[in-house]
Amino acid sequence: MSTSPPPVSVQLYSLREESADDFDAVLSKVALTGYKGVEPFNLFGKTPREFRNQVETLGMQISSSHFPWVNRSDSISQVVDVIREFGLTRAAGGFAPADFADYDSLQQTIETTQRMVDDLKPHGITLFLHNHYWEYNKINGRTAYHYLQDAVPDVEFQIDTYWAANFGNNDAAEEIRRVRERTPLLHVKDGPLREGEANVAVGDGAMDVPALFDAVDPDVFEWAVVEFDKCDTDMMTAVAKSYSYLKNNNLVSGNV
Repeated sequence: MSTSPPPVSVQLYSLREESADDFDAVLSKVALTGYKGVEPFNLFGKTPREFRNQVETLGMQISSSHFPWVNRSDSISQVVDVIREFGLTRAAGGFAPADFADYDSLQQTIETTQRMVDDLKPHGITLFLHNHYWEYNKINGRTAYHYLQDAVPDVEFQIDTYWAANFGNNDAAEEIRRVRERTPLLHVKDGPLREGEANVAVGDGAMDVPALFDAVDPDVFEWAVVEFDKCDTDMMTAVAKSYSYLKNNNLVSGNV
C-alpha cells in the first residue's frame, strides 16, 4: 500500500491563453513552480515527440492527456499513435450534455463507451472518462453517471472533483469513493460551488480538498491534476498558489 503523496500535474487547458502566446514559456514556468507533470489538451504546433521531449527535458512527465479524445478523433489509430508517443497507456474520453439528457441518450452513451473500450483494448490502452456536472444529474431518480459506471466495468475515470460536486448538490468524495478502484486520476479544482462563478486557487474555495485525497485508493491513484475552467485572477498565479497549498498540506509530491 502506497503511503507517499501522489505526484501533481496541471491540465494545460488552465493556461490556454498564455500557451497560445508562448507555449514554451508556459511549460518552463510550470516546471519552475514544481509540478511533476502536465496534462495537454493541445500541442500548439508541436509534434507529440517534440512535446514529450521538451516536457522531460524540463524535469516533468506527461501525466495523462486530453489530446486526442477518443470520441473526438478521426480514427483510433491516431489516438493509439499519440498515446504511445507520450509513453502512456490510457486515452481520454468524455461526453456532452445531450449524451446524458434522458434514458435513451444515456443508453447510447453506454454503448459508445463500451465500443471505445473494446477498440482500444487490442492496443493495450484503456479508456478513462472525464466528467462535467451533467453526468451527475438524475435520470429516473438515479444519478446518470452511476448507470454508466455500473454498465461498463472496464472503463476508468478521471473524476473532475469540482464538477462531481455539482454545485454543492453532491459529495464529491463519495463520488470518488464509489469508483475508487477505477480512478487513477483526479482533476483537483476549487471554487464557490455556485453556477456561473469562476474557479479559485485550490484551497481558497468551498471544496473539502483533503477529503478528496482521503477518498482515493492509494494503490490505484497515480496523479492529482490541477485544473481551472476559468479564474478571475491571473491564471499562472492560481496554478502556483494551488501547488503551494497541495504541497504544503502534504497532499501531493512535487519537484520543489
